[in-house]
Amino acid sequence: MIQADCAVRGCRQLLTCAGSLPKRGAALADVGLLESAWVAGHQGRIVFIGDAEEFRSRVRLEYGAQVIDASHLIGLPGFVDAHTHLPFAGSREEEFVLRLKGLTYQQIAEQGLGIQTSVKATRAASADELLRLCLERLDRMLLNGSTTVEAKSGYGLNPGDELKQLEALAEAARAHPVEVVPTLMAAHDIPPEFKERREDYIALVIDVIIPEIRKRGLAEFFDVFCEQGVFTLDETRRLAEAARRAGFKIKVHADEFVPLGGGALAAELGAVSAEHLIAVDERGIAALGASRTAAVLLPAVPFFLMLDRRPPARALIDAGAAVALASDFNPGSSMTESMLFVLQLGVFTLKLGVEEAVNACTANAAYALDRQESVGSLEVGKKMDILLCDLPNYLFLAYRLGTNPVRHVIKNGRIVVRDGRRLA
Repeated sequence: MIQADCAVRGCRQLLTCAGSLPKRGAALADVGLLESAWVAGHQGRIVFIGDAEEFRSRVRLEYGAQVIDASHLIGLPGFVDAHTHLPFAGSREEEFVLRLKGLTYQQIAEQGLGIQTSVKATRAASADELLRLCLERLDRMLLNGSTTVEAKSGYGLNPGDELKQLEALAEAARAHPVEVVPTLMAAHDIPPEFKERREDYIALVIDVIIPEIRKRGLAEFFDVFCEQGVFTLDETRRLAEAARRAGFKIKVHADEFVPLGGGALAAELGAVSAEHLIAVDERGIAALGASRTAAVLLPAVPFFLMLDRRPPARALIDAGAAVALASDFNPGSSMTESMLFVLQLGVFTLKLGVEEAVNACTANAAYALDRQESVGSLEVGKKMDILLCDLPNYLFLAYRLGTNPVRHVIKNGRIVVRDGRRLA
């Protein structure tokens, strides 16, 4: 008999998102749908998925096992948010008003606002304040169904404050059920004190910040903002190669506003992901389609910035790219912690099918974090991370707007949200 300490009984519909990863092309539309499915876990891992008859004949619940009746609920893997800027202080609603008046993101940055506004606030914040903010945001993410979250530094832009951000993330990860995947992004911008000495700042990142963060084991990934006015292709290559030599996996903010070639460079470098891609050109699309680099699209960004342009999701899928969706939660261009909202934007603004959007927020998002062996799909042996949503069927994930249908959340085989409330 299979021993279990947690069970979900009779899901009306269960989207397992199982299968070979990453999901490319037509496979992106396969959510592994099961009807009236039962799931059992033991010590945080899934040990059984099947029907009621199989469950009763093969699974034995341990004394005190947690059991949820899901006969009227829809189940799917916990959302994996593969791109956030979680540990920041302050807010930028004044810039939001400026955009409403017609200023662009770049025009706002030229006024010394934008990222630099968040840098000032984050540098001024204490470590305790950053920790409190991270925990509050992780609570909101969890209540909206995110069980694994990538989080970038990049609002410190000096050794001490980058360290402060990443230490806050590490402490938050120890205190919260959401799995936090930390990324060093000291190459988010050139700080104001180095505006006339950009080579000195690049040297500081390569010679001081990268080795120090690696020595302390505070980040798994290194990310660079490869964009006109930020870091050039050559600078991105130098930074990424230095980070890889130090032992980091590579991500690239690529082709967000200008088709600079960051997407193609990310593929050439063997980066785990290229992210944004609003302005990616045909060469970049082809390179990503032929590579193992995930194309992480952030539909809340063009929506929040009120841009006319969207990332070419369909062209990337047709080219064979591993397309994922993420929130890019940050104070300047995507102030949302809801991956369900991102899923819906993927459908309404990028023209993804509901099934494609689900996989892009789960299985392929896990791939974009090199977590495909443990999260992102519901399969025996993987972590028991499950969302249970109060919906008539899974199409309502995109069809019903403006509400949060997440009723229960199981993380690592433990119920952490019940009836829409976070459990201690």
